[in-house]
Amino acid sequence: MSWIHAIILGAVEGLTEFLPVSSTGHLILASELFRVPKTEFLKSFEIAVQLGAILAVLAVSWKRLLLDRKIFLRVAAAFVPTAVLGLLFYKTVKTHLLGNASVVVWALVLGGIALIAFEKLFKTSDAPKKELSAMSYTDAVAIGLAQSVAMIPGVSRSAATILGGMGLGWSRAAIVEFSFLLAIPTMAAATGLDLLKSGFAFSAREFGLLALGGAVAFAVAYASVKWLLAYVRSNDFVAFGVYRVVAGLAFWFLILR
Repeated sequence: MSWIHAIILGAVEGLTEFLPVSSTGHLILASELFRVPKTEFLKSFEIAVQLGAILAVLAVSWKRLLLDRKIFLRVAAAFVPTAVLGLLFYKTVKTHLLGNASVVVWALVLGGIALIAFEKLFKTSDAPKKELSAMSYTDAVAIGLAQSVAMIPGVSRSAATILGGMGLGWSRAAIVEFSFLLAIPTMAAATGLDLLKSGFAFSAREFGLLALGGAVAFAVAYASVKWLLAYVRSNDFVAFGVYRVVAGLAFWFLILR
């Protein structure tokens, strides 16, 4: 991997992490498109670069997470299912799913169709649940279970949590904010687990690539989070669903076929 690759992948991570389009899927497709060598370090990079995005969310939302005890406890409850399933399926995901462009393409397309269909059925004005501090622990755990589906590259962690929350009656704006907050322990744990499993066995150059990618991801994610929070106040996610379908099919026909 070159320094240019680290910058490009960091920008892709920052731009897509909090949008319902799958950052991991886009990282895999970008790696394929730019012919980044398929090494174990690349797989670790695709996980660890999320640290930059985590810091961006903390910069925007740390008061909501750390100073509101009720919200903190709901986020903790939602994190439990992903933590358990992540530990159980870590090896399977990293060995067989990460780096698999075909899995990403089909997850993008099917997830896009699901996003469009769900938005056509869901009416945001009918959503009765708007205050995160009043979220039941049952809802929190259910949203965490929905998030765990995103272990499949291309599904999208944010899309899974948003659809799960909206299906439970949460307003679009509220569940988007909760998705941001839930990303913090989820991505921190995924990054920490991968670093522990790899034994921090990176060269000085590879650590430099991780730092560069993380810094770029932070800058881009910060702007992305601000934009999405404003976007959901008056828009639905149909456009993202259409993008997923078009991007997935285009990559399939132009690159993989």
